[in-house]
Amino acid sequence: MASIASLGIGSGLDLNGLLGDLEKAENKRLEPIAAQQSSYKTKLSAFGKLEGSLNALRDAIGKLGDPSTFTAVGSDITGSAVSVSTSEGAEAGRYKIDVSQLAQAQSSASKDFDSKSDNLGLSGTLSFTVGDGDQIDVDYDDGDSLSDIRDAINDKDAGARASIINDGNGYRLVMTSDETGTDSKIAYSSDDDFSFETKVEAQNAKLTVNGVDIDSQSNTVEEAIQGVTLKLDATTDSAATLTVSKDTDSMNASVKAFVDAYNSVQKTADALTRYDASTDTAGLLLGNSTMRSIESRLRGALSTPTDDDGDYRLLSNLGIERQLDGSLKIDSDKLDKALTDNTDGVSQFFAGADGNSGFAGSFDKTLGTILDSGGSLQAATDGIDSTLESLKDRYSRMQDSISDTIDRYRKQFSRLDSMVSQMNSMSSYLNQQFSALSAQTK
Repeated sequence: MASIASLGIGSGLDLNGLLGDLEKAENKRLEPIAAQQSSYKTKLSAFGKLEGSLNALRDAIGKLGDPSTFTAVGSDITGSAVSVSTSEGAEAGRYKIDVSQLAQAQSSASKDFDSKSDNLGLSGTLSFTVGDGDQIDVDYDDGDSLSDIRDAINDKDAGARASIINDGNGYRLVMTSDETGTDSKIAYSSDDDFSFETKVEAQNAKLTVNGVDIDSQSNTVEEAIQGVTLKLDATTDSAATLTVSKDTDSMNASVKAFVDAYNSVQKTADALTRYDASTDTAGLLLGNSTMRSIESRLRGALSTPTDDDGDYRLLSNLGIERQLDGSLKIDSDKLDKALTDNTDGVSQFFAGADGNSGFAGSFDKTLGTILDSGGSLQAATDGIDSTLESLKDRYSRMQDSISDTIDRYRKQFSRLDSMVSQMNSMSSYLNQQFSALSAQTK
């Protein structure tokens, strides 16, 4: 088959240019399909943006549906001798903490040796016991160094670690309990070759909380105060004061996060459905039935009273009101008062008496009908995906049709080129004959 570039050589006609123009004209048949593809892809992107904001809203309402959100407490303690962390179950209160003694681990040192790596020339068994544990036996033979015995002790992983220190006169094998407190005291037997001497006594932490004596094996004291962990860093010259109070700031932040997330969804929906008369431009989902259904469901979920017979049944009871533009606004004074005076009531409103029957659970179910598998968003996007697949097939078939048409034109032009070339040759031949005949006649 003749190529496009060779068309017109025989006839002198611009068949190559003509074929190019015809191909451009044929390709215009693809433009409506491409425009439809672009439109549906843009819609798909719009639904993706909406889905992202709805998922953020679901995360925010999930936080309010967790009862622990409304049991959060904060703590404040004077001085630097004690640090504090709180967990679920901590009760608000004020506590005086006085630390008279820190817990410490026992540490024992052997007699001096001249080298840590040379043969000690000793053989025997070093036996020791950590707390109420089993007796540990470490055998050593002539040829072993102090470092070898250290490694053998540590290989036992028996609740005490061995190390070597140089005191300026020689090398000592030092054994230290892994844990603080008297329960981890080390007792030795058959250690005549080492003559261990206790340098740091094992001892427990001693403190008082509101005058109550507490003895702890560790400097980390748990549940001396419900839901509070105390970390003892030093003894106290004067009692430290610990204040545990409801963390209404974090509760308030969780409620505000929900309101902000809802307003973000509303802002996204507004952008996707608005119409600008001045520019005659419409939002990507203006008039879309799925979009209208989602907005309607969310409005209904906001205004539905909870089933629980609690102190609060509507968002407005907490100072959260829907505005004319569809957004939510918080009356901070009203919400702060509810969180401070009736935290349990606020928790019951959002989480329900059983932890899942409150406003948050109901709202999440509504979001589920939109976001979950088989929900309205999936139905809408699946429909768009199906349409895009159909348009892709149409586009491919149209391309094939255009290619066939252009190939037909090329063949016709090739035959035309050949025919005109032959005619031109015949014309040239006849002209020559006529010229010769005319010369003979003259």
